[in-house]
Amino acid sequence: MMLDVGNGHEIYIRQAGRGTDALVLHGGPGSGCTDGHYDLFDLTRYRVTVMDQRGAGRSTPSAASDLAALDHNTTEHLIADIEAVRRHYGIEKWVLFGGSWGSTLAMAYAQTHPSRVLAMVLAGVATTATRDLQWLYGDVGNLFPEAYAAFCDHVPEVGRLAEHTPARIRAYYNRLRDPVRAQAAADAWCAWETGIFGGDIHDPNSRYADQAFRRGFARIVTHYFAHGAWFEDEELLRKADRMAHIPCTMIHSQFDPSCPLRGPWELAQVWPAATLQVLDGITHSALDNEMRRAIRAATDAFSI
Repeated sequence: MMLDVGNGHEIYIRQAGRGTDALVLHGGPGSGCTDGHYDLFDLTRYRVTVMDQRGAGRSTPSAASDLAALDHNTTEHLIADIEAVRRHYGIEKWVLFGGSWGSTLAMAYAQTHPSRVLAMVLAGVATTATRDLQWLYGDVGNLFPEAYAAFCDHVPEVGRLAEHTPARIRAYYNRLRDPVRAQAAADAWCAWETGIFGGDIHDPNSRYADQAFRRGFARIVTHYFAHGAWFEDEELLRKADRMAHIPCTMIHSQFDPSCPLRGPWELAQVWPAATLQVLDGITHSALDNEMRRAIRAATDAFSI
C-alpha cells in the first residue's frame, strides 16, 4: 500500500508474517526493497514491514523520472517516515534490520527514538562519515585503478585525486539533475558501484541492468552524499551512547571494499550491547548467500 507522508511524497509499505514486529531499511540510499528481504526473517515468528524510502522503489514521485523526488528528501524526513509507518500499524517497538545505507538510517532512527527499538541487526555497516565517503569514491580506487579512472574521467573537471571526492560527488549530482546528461552519469556512477564487487551493470540478472533503476539510484545516492546525509561528521559514532542499551548484532565482511571494517569495529568499542561478527571475503549485500545466512541467524536470536 501507499502511505502519504506529506510534501507530495507517498511511500510504499507492505507486511508479511506474524509475531515480533520488524522493519527492513534498504541500502543505497535509493535501492528500494525486494521480496528477498523477507527471507532475512522467520515469518512464523516475525511480522516484517518493508518500506521503499522516499523517491526509491515503488514510492512516488520516483527519482528515476521526477526530480521532485529529491525535494523534502533528507535523513530527517526518512526518520519521520519510519515513525509514520510505526504509528500507521500501531507498533509500540520493533526490531530494525538495516543493510549498508540502511544501517546508517537504522542507527540514526535509534538515536532519535531509542524507546521504539527492541534490537537491531546491521549488515555491511556504514556510518556515512566523511572519511568513509572518501574511501568509497576515492581511496579504494587504488585497488581498482582502471574502473576508478573511468569513474573519475566522467567528470574530468574534478580530476582523479582522492581528496577531491566531495567535488566529484557534487559534479555527478549536478549532471544527474540535467535531463540531457543524467543517464550517462547514472551509468558511470553505477558501473563504479558494481565494479568494485566484480559486477556489471549490463548483467541481465542484476537490478542495475534497468536504466531507470540506475538513474533513480544514482540521483538519490548523490543527493544524500553531496549533502553528507545531513549529518555532522562522525555524528553516529559520537552519539552512540543514545543507543548503548539496544542489543545489536553487526555483521561485516573482513574485506568489504565499500565499507571498511574500521567503522563497525569502532562502533563496537563504544556500544556495550552490540556484538560484531566478521565474515571472510568481500560480501556486502544482505542478499548474498553468506550474509543472508548470518543475518537470518541473528534475527532468529532476537525473535520472542
